[in-house]
Amino acid sequence: MNEPLLLLPGMMCDARLFAAQISEFSADYPVMIPALTGQSTFAALSKDILAHAPPRFALAGLSMGGIIAMEIVRQAPERVSRLALMDTNPLAERATRATERDAQIDRVRNNGLRLVMRDEMLPNYLADSSKNAHLLNLCMEMAEALGEDVFTQQSRALQQRPDQCDTLRGIDMPTLILCGEQDTVCPLERHVMMCDLIPGARLAVISGAGHLPVLEQSELTNKEIKLWLNT
Repeated sequence: MNEPLLLLPGMMCDARLFAAQISEFSADYPVMIPALTGQSTFAALSKDILAHAPPRFALAGLSMGGIIAMEIVRQAPERVSRLALMDTNPLAERATRATERDAQIDRVRNNGLRLVMRDEMLPNYLADSSKNAHLLNLCMEMAEALGEDVFTQQSRALQQRPDQCDTLRGIDMPTLILCGEQDTVCPLERHVMMCDLIPGARLAVISGAGHLPVLEQSELTNKEIKLWLNT
């Protein structure tokens, strides 16, 4: 059996986000998907994950999960054998976005989780929402299962996140930077920047995908993950 593979999902997502990856890789890798709940900073959340993780593991995170993956590498680089950062962002929160999150939290706390997800978040996720209603339904189901308290925790953590560019410059492990070609949440140029910061990193751009290539183009994404795991 190969080294464990930790997969970190995006905001308001759970293990269902990685169903295709679990199916593809669990026969050869112990696949672990921690719950990204219970803390309102990524430093504390990463500490919790490390406390329950194997001594050494491959680490892949998407979106918010990628931000947490960078913090895990900052805290314990010796624990991570290889790193995949997917549709994510190494920069600190912009002040305008932090203010927008305050308003979103207020709406969610007033029984507005479904509306915030439907009107403000889900429209930005997919390359072609009109053809992927089932994926949008899955995203809504994951969000509602996690609930408003988790939305608040994760939003607060995103507001307070630090810039991780120095962390990326110090990475010394096989690294995959993966991005949906039509991702508008974390656009391609941000991933080119990350790839430039990390010595030896490889960039993979998934055609026909937006912010969630693990769902939208799972076969293409799995091919790139397999290459990374075998590097």
